[in-house]
Amino acid sequence: MRAKERMSALTDLYQEIAVCRKCEIARNRTHTVPGEGAENADIMFIGEAPGFNEDQQGRPFVGAAGQFLDELIKSIGLDRKTVYITNVIKTRPPDNRDPLPTEIMNCRPYLEKQIQLISPKIIVTLGRYSMSMFFPGKSISKIHGTHQTVSGITYFAMYHPAAALHQGNLRETLKQDIKKLPPLLAELKKQMAPVATPPETKQLSMF
Repeated sequence: MRAKERMSALTDLYQEIAVCRKCEIARNRTHTVPGEGAENADIMFIGEAPGFNEDQQGRPFVGAAGQFLDELIKSIGLDRKTVYITNVIKTRPPDNRDPLPTEIMNCRPYLEKQIQLISPKIIVTLGRYSMSMFFPGKSISKIHGTHQTVSGITYFAMYHPAAALHQGNLRETLKQDIKKLPPLLAELKKQMAPVATPPETKQLSMF
C-alpha cells in the first residue's frame, strides 16, 4: 500500500473511532485517542488505555508515563515521529480504571486494523492488558524483555511506563529492556532482506 493510501485509510479509521458509541464510557469522554506516529513505522507501541491528559488532548502517552516513554524511545535513537503509539482501547475509562473485557473486545477491530495498515516489524506491548492480547496466559514479570514472532510480526513484552512511576526499581528494568530493540530490529531487517542472486554467466563455445 502506498503512503498516501495508508494515511487516507488511517484517517478514515480515526474518524470511525471518533464516532464509536459501542461502550458506555463513550458518553463521558472529551476526545477519542486513536494513536499517532509514522504510518510506516517499524516499531509500534501498544499501551492499555488513555488517561486524563490523553483524553484532554486526543493523543496517546502525553502525561507523566508518556514523558518516560519518550525518554525510553530517545535512548535508542528514535522519537515519536519515527514510531507508532496507540492503546488497546481508544477511550479513557472513568477514574483511569482498568479496561473491561467488553471494552477491549469492542476496540480490538480498530487495533487490528491499525496493525494491518502500519504493518510494523515489531509490536511492543506495554503493560499486562496489551501483553495478554499477544502473549495469552503469560506473566509480565516472567516474559518482559523477551519476544516471539507470529505471522511475520515480532511481539516484544515490556512493563508499562506508568508502573515505573509507582515502582522506582522498574525504571532501570524498562531502560534495559528497550535496549534490546535496536539489535532485534536490525536482525529482523537482515532476515527480510532479499538475497542477491549472482548474474548468469554465458558458457563460451569453443566452436
